[in-house]
Amino acid sequence: MLDTILILLAYLLGSVSTAIIVCKIMGLPDPRSEGSGNPGATNVLRVGGKKPAAITLFGDTLKGLLPVLIAQAFSREPLIIGLVGLAAFLGHLFPIFFGFKGGKGVATMLGVLFGLNVWVGAATGLTWLLIAKGLKISSLSALIATALAPLYLWLIIGNLELVILTTIMTLILFWRHRSNIQNLLSGAEGKIGKKSD
Repeated sequence: MLDTILILLAYLLGSVSTAIIVCKIMGLPDPRSEGSGNPGATNVLRVGGKKPAAITLFGDTLKGLLPVLIAQAFSREPLIIGLVGLAAFLGHLFPIFFGFKGGKGVATMLGVLFGLNVWVGAATGLTWLLIAKGLKISSLSALIATALAPLYLWLIIGNLELVILTTIMTLILFWRHRSNIQNLLSGAEGKIGKKSD
């Protein structure tokens, strides 16, 4: 019963859309109706600039981190802890409070990874930063970093259950980025901070 409660609470916390709340508080346009239409940090950067984007990034990361840390306080089962992380991730993508229309999950997945193991999170985050710094394309950075995340997790932790759950998150994240992948293939994907999607 406790495991079910932890998973449910993780989903509900993930369902709190940082981007929408931050934009509303700061008097910015709803990110779902501006830019790419995605309620995430990259689009908030387009809509409102660096400060609201940074707050959104922090909030979305925290949504993945906190449920995993709480789960670890109550359970030693890697499967349960991983399922709690997956639930928070799915809450961000399909938030019950916002008509099941959420973000793409990059920051929340990163928070989950930091919760599972700080070195896995750091390796994934550093991969994103290095690629973003070099290529200036957020979606490509996210796709490469999250594609490598299961490998990092396997090399650092070596737990197959967590690797499988992380791989599931990666596959869902790729599916959520399908329009970005099409744009990347056609050369139409926008740079970080630019108004174009």
